[in-house]
Amino acid sequence: MKVTLSALNTSESSFTPLVVIELAQDVKEETKEWLKNRIIAEKEDGGAQLLFRPLLNKYEQETLENQNLYLVGASKIRMLLGAEAVGLVKECSDNTMRAFTYRTRQNFKGFDDNNDDFLTMAECQFIIKHELENLRAKDEKMIPGYPQAKLYPGKSLLRRLLTSGIVIQVFPLHDNEALKKLEDSWYTRFALKYQPIDSIRGYFGETIALYFGFLEYFTFALIPMAVIGLPYYLFVWEDYDKYVIFASFNLIWSTVILEVWKRGCANMTYRWGTLLMKRKFEEPRPGFHGVLGINPITGKEEPLYPSYKRQLRIYLVSLPFVCLCLYFSLYVMMIYFDLEVWALGLHENSGSEWTSVLLYVPSIIYAIVIEIMNRLYRYAAEFLTSWENHRLESAYQNHLILKVLVFNFLNCFASLFYIAFVLKDMKLLRQSLATLLITSQILNQIVESLLPYWLQRKHGVRVKRKMQALKTDTDATLYEQVILEKEMGTYLGTFDDYLELFLQFGYVSLFSCVYPLAAAFAVLNNFTEVNSDALKMCRVFKRPFSEPSASIGVWQLAFETMSVISVVTNCALIGMSPQVNAIFPESKADLILIVVAVEHALLALKFILAFAIPDKPRHIQVKLARLEFESVEALKQQQMKLMTKNLKEEPKESGKEKAT
Repeated sequence: MKVTLSALNTSESSFTPLVVIELAQDVKEETKEWLKNRIIAEKEDGGAQLLFRPLLNKYEQETLENQNLYLVGASKIRMLLGAEAVGLVKECSDNTMRAFTYRTRQNFKGFDDNNDDFLTMAECQFIIKHELENLRAKDEKMIPGYPQAKLYPGKSLLRRLLTSGIVIQVFPLHDNEALKKLEDSWYTRFALKYQPIDSIRGYFGETIALYFGFLEYFTFALIPMAVIGLPYYLFVWEDYDKYVIFASFNLIWSTVILEVWKRGCANMTYRWGTLLMKRKFEEPRPGFHGVLGINPITGKEEPLYPSYKRQLRIYLVSLPFVCLCLYFSLYVMMIYFDLEVWALGLHENSGSEWTSVLLYVPSIIYAIVIEIMNRLYRYAAEFLTSWENHRLESAYQNHLILKVLVFNFLNCFASLFYIAFVLKDMKLLRQSLATLLITSQILNQIVESLLPYWLQRKHGVRVKRKMQALKTDTDATLYEQVILEKEMGTYLGTFDDYLELFLQFGYVSLFSCVYPLAAAFAVLNNFTEVNSDALKMCRVFKRPFSEPSASIGVWQLAFETMSVISVVTNCALIGMSPQVNAIFPESKADLILIVVAVEHALLALKFILAFAIPDKPRHIQVKLARLEFESVEALKQQQMKLMTKNLKEEPKESGKEKAT
């Protein structure tokens, strides 16, 4: 028997605030009252059945500055029923992972009616976000007090409030005590140790925990490349024939680490329960718009937009714009080469130490320009992808990632390919690769972590001074926390973090036989990256909502594609080396055929390794198969019970017919 919300008391006089809703300063009172009633109303009446109160009471609003801030929470029973609604998977007492249900809650490991730690805080905030986003319009035609904010049955109220500017932002609160414990075990004491991935998952959720898990795994996976590359760099720099061994190891390494990561990822996500979470039918994304109609699949009323219009926007506007940006990137690259020629000519004419330093200036300037162009293009790509009006968030993300990856790949690596295969200047290639890699790493550390942290510290000092200047007996600890956090920057997701690792992987793998020291620089950067990213998550940005994830998604495919490209690049570079060319002094055709044959053989080896290494460990496969078998058996038993019931009812009905 399914337990319903209406049958249980889910109200509490006081509650732990988990989520903050900030309204615009000029929001009308009738709108506030309507929003409050919809949030606290019972589910059967179209509400979210959550707990809701203003940050300040009437007395405090007279004493402190009223910010139109409201706190949202939920009772313990409401959280447990919400966990069932979103399909959270938990570990049972028999060590199996199963979807949580309120009716069978006593069967789950760690559950106790008097224990509030069964659900992590991140899971609780995810449940509240899910309930707020699923507040739907019923018979309202508009938001009360705002006739221009139109509604229709089934429209998400929170999305309409955000797009109308009535709600400024919705964000989860930090738990300062739990955050302090996490920081102490994570990054405050600099040491070479594993990250507390499970603790990160408990506080920030699976998506962010997977990123830090991948960052740690990728960093340790780079160490063998760095250890092997260092003696190659120091002792056999110009001996290209010896680089064949190093390049071959690189190609096998890039395949094995990605396949082994899949297995480690499956282990983690099975333990967290997200590997088993069923993917529900995707709702339209917040920015999707169109003519109101009936979805032929769900039968629900929602905006409809013709796919041919979207295709026209993609092929007639977005694609030409991306091509134009790629052309501009190549144009900037040619300016960089002109600067290189100018610096080299100046150095040859003067021969001074000052001009020898000047040789690195064009590469440094070009690396800075690349970072600026990447960031500007990112904004343009986001605008274009949003304008294309994709219905699903997954489609939006896939188109955005494709646009950004294509431009970033060309912008960062085009000059290196040009130097390697057109100019054929290996010395310049090493110099450019080293300068681009090191400069981009330094810039990312400054822009992503150090600068935002400094600005946040300044803002925190201003808030504390303001609080000390207030003459009030009110306990303003929560008020101060909310005011401080609402001004923090919003973490926009792991996109930029994965992109940085993707480009780093390209620098390491594409030209490994020319610059084997790249892996060593990447390892040094990533050890500091772990700490700077942890600082960024804990102290610079607002706490992001948890998002369940079963893998790193499309980034796995992006890294695998880069490893395939690296096979072709390294084989071509080895084929161009003087030592290999000396073996075929007259017949270049034979050399090309052999290089192509070796490249195909290595690609075949990569695909064989990818096939031979299972994506999931054997014990995970067995557990998943057992759960699938049990679900099929349960369905069969349910169908048998229904058939038995129908067979018992048939004689009764036939007897009644004879009697009549």
